[in-house]
Amino acid sequence: MTGLTLTFLGTGTSVGVPMVGCRCETCTSDDPRDQRLRCSVLVESEGGSSWLIDAGPDLRQQCLREGITALDAVLITHPHADHVVGFDDLRRFTVGADETLPVYARPSCLEVLGKMFFYIFNGENRYPGYFKPEPVAVDGEFQLGGFEVVPVPVEHGKVECVGYLFRRGGEPLLAYIPDCKRISPEGMEALAGVDCLVIDALRRKPHPTHLSIDEALAVAGELSPGQTWLTHIAHEVLHARDGAGLPEGVQIAYDGLKLQL
Repeated sequence: MTGLTLTFLGTGTSVGVPMVGCRCETCTSDDPRDQRLRCSVLVESEGGSSWLIDAGPDLRQQCLREGITALDAVLITHPHADHVVGFDDLRRFTVGADETLPVYARPSCLEVLGKMFFYIFNGENRYPGYFKPEPVAVDGEFQLGGFEVVPVPVEHGKVECVGYLFRRGGEPLLAYIPDCKRISPEGMEALAGVDCLVIDALRRKPHPTHLSIDEALAVAGELSPGQTWLTHIAHEVLHARDGAGLPEGVQIAYDGLKLQL
């Protein structure tokens, strides 16, 4: 028992599913698993800590749906819009004038966030009800609530991007890698044997900056996780159709799914 609960707040790609202006089979599906908000997860520990990974444009809706009323930290994988433009909605977690919320990200990501949300990061708006982040530069492993959190560098287009690995006592428990085309040998070594792997699997057809389903399955096959969940899913994927026939231990995640690890 690792004492972690993972909630998938969103499992969709950057445009979400249904996609605006599309009438394909997935975008018109009545299966709720085919309705995908932008990618984000909530990680909760048995000790009562709650950590958000990424803050996309659907954050407000996701928090209302899941009843999220408190956070202890936010972890950002990279500064693409679908992972950060809900940043201002984090104001509800620093209501008091002296309340702050740690935001963990790579230095390059914090620099971009400081430009995108200058009014949040310039320190001049420390009022009740405003978002008051406490930036924490991620340069290596750090601690959260008794867990070791390891940033795993991944290749994702031209932006610096990481996934996050949660360990306890050196044991790899949960890896969340939503945007990825390749993982370095060092990253693969850190991830080997992880209990639960959540990984980018955009669609069947190859993509220049994301893993395809087959590529994600190849990564999972090499790592041998206890369970694998595919995320960051595009509208080319129909849950019932494409989830059938996946290898044992591999499933397509969906919005609202909760895992007790």
